[in-house]
Amino acid sequence: MENKIQELTDKIYREGVEKGNEEAQRLIANAQEEAKKIIEDARKEAESIVNSSRKSADELAENTKSELKLFAGQAVNALKSEIATMVTDKLITASVKDFAQDKDYLNAFIVALASKWSIDEPIVISTADAESLKKYFAAHAKALLDKGVTIQQVNGIKTLFTVSPADGSYKVNFGEEEFMNYFKAFLRPQLVEMLF
Repeated sequence: MENKIQELTDKIYREGVEKGNEEAQRLIANAQEEAKKIIEDARKEAESIVNSSRKSADELAENTKSELKLFAGQAVNALKSEIATMVTDKLITASVKDFAQDKDYLNAFIVALASKWSIDEPIVISTADAESLKKYFAAHAKALLDKGVTIQQVNGIKTLFTVSPADGSYKVNFGEEEFMNYFKAFLRPQLVEMLF
């Protein structure tokens, strides 16, 4: 009987151990499965984060390149504009000053302008140096003076000369600044094309 009890006890013990081992194996398998799932989820999330970071970095790099390209283009255009302005100013300022100081050339210009202008009506030319202009007209364009060109002395005039009809209805001023602006507007596009 004792043997039977011992056998029964051993049997119960073995069955308990086997059931315990089976349960342990099942728990281990479940734990391993759960661990694999957690690792797989973590790997997927890490990949997603890395991909998102790469995408953000690529977008940032592309935006930075675009902004740098835009800024570089603007800087180059600003530099070109500044160079064109400097060159134009140097060329025009010196040329117009020479033109304005060359009284014979300026007077010839005024005679040419007056001869076209005075075809239909008498005009008045106002200038700071009327005597010199009258002498020039008397020597080179007496017919214009006879036809109705009047030359007046004006003190404190800012422009080189002013042309207006005898009735005073409108005026056209010609000064260094007006000539400079005219020639700058004319020369600048050609100069930009030549330089760049």
